[in-house]
Amino acid sequence: MTAPLPGAGDLVLVTRAASVQFVTPIVFRVIRVLDRVTFDGWVWLDGYQLDRKGDAIARRSIFVQPAGLRVQQRSSTPRTPAVLPTVRQNRGPVGLPPTTPQRRTTQARRTASHG
Repeated sequence: MTAPLPGAGDLVLVTRAASVQFVTPIVFRVIRVLDRVTFDGWVWLDGYQLDRKGDAIARRSIFVQPAGLRVQQRSSTPRTPAVLPTVRQNRGPVGLPPTTPQRRTTQARRTASHG
């Protein structure tokens, strides 16, 4: 059975159980799980290392075993993709009817040919 992966916004405690490089544990806010090819049971996490006050002190990508992570707080935001607003085709002021491009009524002036 594999450990569940942390999601965007999750706060995890990264200790030596996740990777031997973390002799001193760090608190890490996950931005995303990177889709790099790794060894079985390992993942790359992209996120921020936090200080004792919860402020980001460094952006990092870390190589860890999810089974060794201790989730401190799950993200309260839903993990569904955001719906992007539709772009208005008419770039005119809001509230006015759409405008159509005006055709040029005068002919372009000819200039002396270069040649």
